[in-house]
Amino acid sequence: MALRADGSTALRLGVVDEPVFPRSANKPLQAVGLLEAGWLPTDSEALALATASHSGQPEHLEVVRRTLAAAGLDERALQCPSMLPLSAPAAAALLAAGGAPTPLTMNCSGKHAAMLACCVARGWDTADYLAPGSPVQQAVLGTIERLAGEPVTTVAVDGCGAPQHALTLTGLARAYARIATGDGPAQLTSAAMRSHPHLVGGSGRSVTALLTGVPGLIAKDGAEGVYAAALADGGAVAVKVHDGADRAAPLVLVAGLRALGVQGAVLDELASVPVLGGSRPVGELRLTGPASPRR
Repeated sequence: MALRADGSTALRLGVVDEPVFPRSANKPLQAVGLLEAGWLPTDSEALALATASHSGQPEHLEVVRRTLAAAGLDERALQCPSMLPLSAPAAAALLAAGGAPTPLTMNCSGKHAAMLACCVARGWDTADYLAPGSPVQQAVLGTIERLAGEPVTTVAVDGCGAPQHALTLTGLARAYARIATGDGPAQLTSAAMRSHPHLVGGSGRSVTALLTGVPGLIAKDGAEGVYAAALADGGAVAVKVHDGADRAAPLVLVAGLRALGVQGAVLDELASVPVLGGSRPVGELRLTGPASPRR
């Protein structure tokens, strides 16, 4: 689903008005909710990390530690599961040094640190910060519904243990448009994402490439084939690949951005994915049909 700045439809593929789980693409919405609830991040880097599925590189972990320390906490307060860094070099370096997966190195630890810091700022109990009925999660829920312009139909448990909120692709695109063009907490969140592309993803990540290569863009990837983005003028795209294949999501996002008139080298780079055989390219995955780019 691609929406123009005036809310009209620029591109519609498949079913866009049935709820899906946006997974980590919901993080910018959650970050706005934490700000509205009273979280005061130490700096824009901490806010960018709250929107991130970070790669677990040293600079990512340093920001998470700083966010926790500012709230008088340490990584023992994190209730996300232990995982190796998403970055293969970072994971290899951790293991080579005798380390092991921890909640800190889990890609959602920035969001969890922000939730904990919000609880401390408001005097809420940190022990149950992941419970859907906790004050911090109720505050986040209200913000998500307001930004999306629709009620959350289902609340489940995400892979990181936090509540996961179902939205339609239309609602998700609308929420991104409001973050990209809004003021107050929305403006702070979009500015942090634009200022720190590397913190939102990491080295070699498509989300970091998009944030770097398209001026004014905000974007976030999510598990199981989800991607969302919005331009500074409010044009927005939301994607969910039906079978959950992550590799197809950037291609469809590129089609949506091109339908909004966006051009650029980064879109050309992400418009196809090589298919390898024997460690060498033997084909490519690319979009075909009405939404395919002209070559």
